[in-house]
Amino acid sequence: MANITLQLPPSPPRFGYSLANAFPGLSLTQPVCLASPPGETNRLFILEKGGNIVVITNLASPTRTVFLGLTVMSDGESGLLGLAFHPGYATNRYFYVFSSRNLTTAQGNGRHQRLSRFECSPTNPNQGLTNTELPLITQIDSADNHNGGDLHFGLDGYLYVSLGDEGPQNDGANNAQKITKNFFSAILRLDVDKRPGNVLPNPHPANTTNYFIPADNPYVGATSFNGQPVDPARVRTEFYAVGFRNPWRMSFDRATGALYVGDVGQDLWEWVDVVVKGGNYGWSYFEGLHAGPKKPPAGFPRNNPIHEYAHGNGTARGNSITGGLVCRSQRLSQLYGAYLFADYVSGNVWMLRPDGTNVVPSQRLTGAQQPVAFGTDPRNGDVLIVQLSGQIMRLDYNSTPVGTPLPPTLVDTGAFSDLANLTPHAGIVPYDLNVPFWSDGAHKQRWFSIPDTNATIGFSREGNWAFPTGAVWIKHFELELTNGVPASRRRLETRFIVRGTNDVYGITYRWDEAQTNATLVPEAGLDEVFVIHDGGVTRTQTWHYPGRSECLTCHTAAGGGALGFNTAQLNRDFDFGGASANQIQALNQAGYFTTNVTGLHTLHAHVAATNQAASLESRVRSYLAVNCSNCHQPGGPAPAAFDTRLSTPTALAGIINGPLKVSGGSENKVIRPGLPEFSEMLERISTRGPEQMPPLASTVVDTNAVQLLTDWINTDATTFQSFSDWQIASFGGFGDAQLPRAAASADPDGDGTPNYLEFLLGTNPEEQSDPWHISARVANSVLQIHFPQIARRGFEVQATTNLFDPASWQPLDVPGNRPFFSATNFEAVVQDTNSSVVAKFYRVRIFEQ
Repeated sequence: MANITLQLPPSPPRFGYSLANAFPGLSLTQPVCLASPPGETNRLFILEKGGNIVVITNLASPTRTVFLGLTVMSDGESGLLGLAFHPGYATNRYFYVFSSRNLTTAQGNGRHQRLSRFECSPTNPNQGLTNTELPLITQIDSADNHNGGDLHFGLDGYLYVSLGDEGPQNDGANNAQKITKNFFSAILRLDVDKRPGNVLPNPHPANTTNYFIPADNPYVGATSFNGQPVDPARVRTEFYAVGFRNPWRMSFDRATGALYVGDVGQDLWEWVDVVVKGGNYGWSYFEGLHAGPKKPPAGFPRNNPIHEYAHGNGTARGNSITGGLVCRSQRLSQLYGAYLFADYVSGNVWMLRPDGTNVVPSQRLTGAQQPVAFGTDPRNGDVLIVQLSGQIMRLDYNSTPVGTPLPPTLVDTGAFSDLANLTPHAGIVPYDLNVPFWSDGAHKQRWFSIPDTNATIGFSREGNWAFPTGAVWIKHFELELTNGVPASRRRLETRFIVRGTNDVYGITYRWDEAQTNATLVPEAGLDEVFVIHDGGVTRTQTWHYPGRSECLTCHTAAGGGALGFNTAQLNRDFDFGGASANQIQALNQAGYFTTNVTGLHTLHAHVAATNQAASLESRVRSYLAVNCSNCHQPGGPAPAAFDTRLSTPTALAGIINGPLKVSGGSENKVIRPGLPEFSEMLERISTRGPEQMPPLASTVVDTNAVQLLTDWINTDATTFQSFSDWQIASFGGFGDAQLPRAAASADPDGDGTPNYLEFLLGTNPEEQSDPWHISARVANSVLQIHFPQIARRGFEVQATTNLFDPASWQPLDVPGNRPFFSATNFEAVVQDTNSSVVAKFYRVRIFEQ
């Protein structure tokens, strides 16, 4: 039945943008950069080009203090250019500065570009100590321009440094495509902590031994570059990426780890790069996407920019790019996840939506005066723009919305005919999940609606479903103020996710004190504190009502937009008002799907953490799929190599002994079997704060999930074997030309069971008497297939009437044949309720979790 009552627009109203002075009355002289120490929320550090690092304290009523003063060369594009605080600044007090200095070194006299480490006073947090300077790199420089000079620590804990090509036109110093010369035209990646396993840099008059080179830097040990041989002892192993003209401002997206750079062009073009390890961004063979002043060698491996714009006047042009940042402001949901950047000459401020390394268009937002840098307000993540003229500007909406307003209250949404009893209007259908997302112990109800009866859902057995424009999902939250007492439940919020033309948007309604209606939550969200009576303990619990941009953090495109509305979650029975039925079957019979869904009993279903019959591994994988896979999967926004989708086998998921892409200690892995203290995933779900996982809308640890993961780490994970592990354990090597007996298809004991099947069954590949077999029996006129079901393996009975047609084998669509990974070994029995044919043949497919 169609719903005709919902009053949710296909997209929320949109605003234009404006800039306002973030700190009126604050006096600054040629500010060029701003930064804040990790974890701090009420101090902002601003670099003045002429040599001062200014600290602004009490941001609500800012006070200016000179934190550190340096004598620099500030002519042209030189001066005090970059600042970064060590990730451990709160304890080691280290900060790093890039500056132009008039020095005498072994390289000569005059202008040098210097990267230095300083320390803050141990007694005065607003005073840097000039006498603690520790030089890392000091490079003589023949010109006052194209210095780069931006500094940032990546999620891996390494320091990244941007360097220009030294200045002369057309790469006149011939620096842009050299890795054995000087420190120019590159992004550096340095280990300032000298971690074990990393190496010293190759000697050069400009560098020191005050840092190490990460062992996985791309040019460590390089013997060729651009098709030409190079001496590895002369390579600048500090280089992470090369081919930049003047990378003026770079930034990491803290949510994904992606590194963005704005590279200043020469005569015709400016461009934006997404920088990857070992990338070559083309200068001086290319200017953006176009031919540059020099001819590239054959087969030159260029990394294209993701955006470029032409020189000139107008809203789409400019003459000198200022690289920006990815917006993660909760107050600007329209820009959430967009990369913002500007042009110093034209003043245009733009945004673009990154799409990997693909070229994407931009959209103008507003205009600024000489924008030279972007940053964030440490209090709330607001976007700040530094103007060389002396102001720090805040990006905000203007006051003129365009589009249909959002309903101001829950009543106005048209979702419920009886709000007191949460009775939905016709066409809004209830549903439930196999494994709910953790929501701090709240009780939840769910509904969905496809208002257009001509629209249907694209079904997928294992992947995301495809939803039509106008689809709506509703989730209602209640919290027991006295745990275990249902009568103490308080209505907290009701959320909506709406599928628009191109993406989804989310809105939240907070219930009032009278519990009679709910009001639209501000765009940035809000917090509320409740007193909870938990046994004999009284505690406070902060409930976070998510803002619109936070909805998009979890409801990702990679995750399908509508979390939980998929096969593994909905494959369960549900009481639809007196009649219980499988939800997928009911949706199929009601015509919700584009195609008819068959094989219902062969579909996967998530397993509850409390299901003791299921293996620990399958319960953990279900928890991770529900709580993590919206980000942790290929194409997802999380900066990690592991994949928590249920469809990815554990051996390929990068979870067990998986490497980390962020700092977490040299011994840490995603999961280390038998070592929970070195398992980063367990650490993240066991804590609440900036590093917690899942990252949003939770202030209470899911202790059941912590115990589940701990149990798996300490037990089943310690005996987990991938096929390659099994090959080594069984044969001492892999199956290849050197050891063909270990190959997956080899059968060294001649028992007809190839190695991969022996691995799945846990049988001995060199012992014929190690049996596993299936049998057929008849009981009560029904044919039964019996076989030993092995713990932590999946089994599927298949049948055919034609042995000569390999494509004719089909799984039995019967309840006992549903994919299931058992915690124990037992004799499985699958009944073929449709065995009336004269001749039928059976086999069992065995597969990994």
